[in-house]
Amino acid sequence: MPARRTPRVVRSAVPVTGPEKILAGAELADGRWAVATTADLAVVLAPPGNGLTLRRPWCDVDRAAFDPHRSVVVVEWVDATPALTLPLADATATNLPAVVHERVLRSVVLAETVTVPTGTVKVAVRRDRDGSLFSQAVAGQGVDLADHAVADVVDATESRLREACGLPL
Repeated sequence: MPARRTPRVVRSAVPVTGPEKILAGAELADGRWAVATTADLAVVLAPPGNGLTLRRPWCDVDRAAFDPHRSVVVVEWVDATPALTLPLADATATNLPAVVHERVLRSVVLAETVTVPTGTVKVAVRRDRDGSLFSQAVAGQGVDLADHAVADVVDATESRLREACGLPL
């Protein structure tokens, strides 16, 4: 079945500027809508004219996964904000899970997970919504980025990745 077109009222609740475009939309089981743009992931209240409940750039997504058995997309954030669960009303009527996957992958330019004494840290060079590159460190459970032993490893990894991407150190 082809993807259902996102209704105009939903599209108008997610204003796009410049070269930004809406790529996919999906009605959620509770009547809200999830909308993927080239720059952001947005969730629109039901009825859509009531506005946005969330809009965040792809570089804020740590990981996202689609469970086809439950028709649910789960988005985890780099800042440890509670995960966003998007229960799709009809997974066959949307390409949102594929677009979310592609957008998250596109935002990661180069990444490495390093082991530190208390766990792991994901260090990455990411693409911001305007296309500019920046580095990011996401600590695993129980890891303190301020700990000197952790910071030394993270700093060295970040410097190596930034240099590989042509970013200033």
